[in-house]
This record gives sequence, C-alpha cells and structure tokens, in this order.
Amino acid sequence: MKRVLVAFASKRGSTAEIAQAIADTLQEQGLSVDCREAGDIRSLQGYDAVVLGSAVYIKRWRHDGKDFLGRHASELARLPFWVFSSGPVGDPDAPSDPAWLEPPRIIERASALGARDHVVFGGRLPLHPRGPIERAMAKGIPEQFHDRRDWNEIRAWSIDLAAEIQAATAAARG
Repeated sequence: MKRVLVAFASKRGSTAEIAQAIADTLQEQGLSVDCREAGDIRSLQGYDAVVLGSAVYIKRWRHDGKDFLGRHASELARLPFWVFSSGPVGDPDAPSDPAWLEPPRIIERASALGARDHVVFGGRLPLHPRGPIERAMAKGIPEQFHDRRDWNEIRAWSIDLAAEIQAATAAARG
C-alpha cells in the first residue's frame, strides 16, 4: 500500500482541518496516510508521496511550512509531492492579488523541487478572534464570508490527487 504524508502548517486550525480532510479522502481511496504538523516531521523516509500545506498570512506561508521545504529539499526532490495554501476569506467576487494567495518565493521553491501542483483553498477567520488585527478583520468581513473553505472542492482535488499518487508511485517503481 502506498504511504503518503500530509504535512501542514496551521496557525488557528483551519489549515489543519483542510489537511485532515485531504488525508481522510486519500485514505478512502486506498492509501495509507499520516497527517502531521510540518514542524514535527524529521524524515520523509518510508513515504511514497507528500502533500504539504500552509496557511497564508500577509503574503507569507507559516514558518513551519517554509522550513519543511528547506529541511526536506533533497527528499522532496526525489518524491512526488503536491502543495496547497489556504487563507482567502471575504467576498469571493472581490478581486484578489494573487501574491496574497500564493507567496511567489515559496511556490518557486516548491516548483524547483518538482512539486506537481499547487492549489489555493479558501480559509476561515478565527472563531474567536484574538488581538486588534484579527478582531478588525472579522468585523470588516460579512459573516457569510468568514469561512470560504469549499469541502467539495477539497474532496475533488484529493480524489484526483489519490489517482495521481497511485500513478506516480507505480511509475517510479517501474
């Protein structure tokens, strides 16, 4: 059975919930999956594929997500891996600066290592905002746009991902 790591860097839990949904779907598709915080991973040995995700805040991935790419660069370069970001909230019809959603340096680094895809999922504002910045964000965004995660989109991507992992790991083993 193919063994997959879903690693994530989450600040307030929204990205962790997305990572768990991805892991659950991959498992339903017949893969063996570990879903763990990126900062807790010491080695990728034993994994056939990796999915890495991070929350995006002010054009930046979380430190543990960025660090994961650097710390495991040589292993990632040899494995099929995919990347996701989460974060946009607010009115989905309002124009967004792509740099806020996809930090260019991180995406360039992941691409250089051979990432097969990068997708951006909507995020969720904290349920209990802390501090003046989070409270101002929550106050300034209508309630219906506080949680932009599309679980059907996440599941569909994960099902496609499972098929790609099965094909990629089969090709790698000849």
